[in-house]
Amino acid sequence: MDSKFMVIASFFVSILVCVSCAENPTIGREDRLQSFFREREVAIAVVDSGLGGLSILADAVERSKEWACFRKVDFVYFNALFANEGGYNTLGTHQEKVAVFQSALESLEHKFRPDLILIGCNTLSTFYDDTHFSRETKIPVRGIIDAGVTMACDALKAHQESKIILFTTQTTAAQNTHKNLLLKKGFLPERILYQACPELARFIEEDYRGDETEMLIFAYVDEAIKNIGDLTAPLLVSFNCTHFGYSLDLWKKAFHSLGVEPLAFLNPNAKMNDFLFPPQYRNRFKSTDTSVRIVSMVEIGKKKTDNIGSLIHSLSPETAEALTRYEWAEDLFEWKSYIKSRN
Repeated sequence: MDSKFMVIASFFVSILVCVSCAENPTIGREDRLQSFFREREVAIAVVDSGLGGLSILADAVERSKEWACFRKVDFVYFNALFANEGGYNTLGTHQEKVAVFQSALESLEHKFRPDLILIGCNTLSTFYDDTHFSRETKIPVRGIIDAGVTMACDALKAHQESKIILFTTQTTAAQNTHKNLLLKKGFLPERILYQACPELARFIEEDYRGDETEMLIFAYVDEAIKNIGDLTAPLLVSFNCTHFGYSLDLWKKAFHSLGVEPLAFLNPNAKMNDFLFPPQYRNRFKSTDTSVRIVSMVEIGKKKTDNIGSLIHSLSPETAEALTRYEWAEDLFEWKSYIKSRN
């Protein structure tokens, strides 16, 4: 009788745990993250739709060597862009975006077996929770949005009279995720302005200092300033596309030419990696060996590798070198069957 009771009790406890984790997905995620830090050798994947997330990868590579939390870290950069003529922002429906990203994530897990996934893309992070992968994977996954919202929150609190412009892609602006999270933290909606910047990421990849990039940035800054209205309030600028920080000098130039001097330019790219380096794990090993692979289904081309590589080299020569020998895999993941709007 006692053994039967124990079996039944154990069964109901397991059900309660499953329900608790379903209602609180962060419980399971945090447990998986703790397991990750107990490993000696790990594989970390950074995912983006383009090359903006390379700055996140570069930072993670170099800080891994400095902190020596692991004996060995194998990095893979998974470019989830499916077509050079247009990415996720050009897809007709939200369902298509989710389906294509789901396919990319499944391929990443199957082909590279990462122990941790960093979604170094605001656009992809906005609809990651809508994928089946987010509910089924046992791999800990972190998106960049939390880092951007945290930076914006801290800056808005530090400057009580300030307003913030969130420069984003059109999909990120449409999803409204950053603003909704800031509203939940108690900030007034009139303090927060989105400015979508269509096509800017593509031009930055081609030439982050180019004339066309400069003209686009000026146009978007000019539009945002006109929309924000009250220019007497201190202004904060937040880059919520991983590409935008590459052209920081052009952003500063655009604001200055329009007579506006922002309090700060907030770039969450490096901050996203902070959780990877807990103080208690620093110097757990004498040193950390690293390897870096960059894989892409679309051809990147020498112009882009030279352009972005020149920036990345100052952050991580190892990452810049990996970009010069990136792996072009045309069958990296399936996408055409999920897109009806292009058929």
